[in-house]
Amino acid sequence: MKLAHLLVALLLATVSASSFAQPLRVRGEIEKLDHSVLTVKASDAAVFNVKLDDAVQVTAMAAASLADITIGKFVGTAARPGPNGQLVALEVHIFPESMRGTGEGHRPMDHENTMTNATVNKVVTAVHGRVLTLHYKGGEQQVQIPDGVPIVMLSPSNRGVLKPGEHVSIRAIKQPDGSISAARVTVGLNGLVPPL
Repeated sequence: MKLAHLLVALLLATVSASSFAQPLRVRGEIEKLDHSVLTVKASDAAVFNVKLDDAVQVTAMAAASLADITIGKFVGTAARPGPNGQLVALEVHIFPESMRGTGEGHRPMDHENTMTNATVNKVVTAVHGRVLTLHYKGGEQQVQIPDGVPIVMLSPSNRGVLKPGEHVSIRAIKQPDGSISAARVTVGLNGLVPPL
């Protein structure tokens, strides 16, 4: 009898889990924008039709360099622990002043990686790249930026930049009926492929 109750509980849990919306990362090249449906082709040839919210937030991403990371800039960096324990950047986003404070703080991600969104307090030139001291409410982190790490500049934009051939990174939601929707889209400009 207990086994029967357990099987029923597992079945209900499975049905319940499949009836909720699930987060989905969509990355790829724009094929078209038809009214509010953005068609994106991923690198594995999968095609996603993403319904954009009426008030979708579009963020444009352009290539930048180490020289653009100066004291006082608000940046975001995904990083991993290096051999000596210091964080080593996987990518760096430079936010515009209008986006200062976005996601401020330091938090874990997957596979021991971290995300730090903070203000640059200090920049020290290292043998290979630079070391940034990043300050956020309640803490501070030092992050090494090796040569060759993707560095991009973000800016608020609009649907006009969602053109065929451009690459996007979208944190979307997959509904129980299989439809996909999104409230935010990040698009690389001039052929830039958004890192991570």
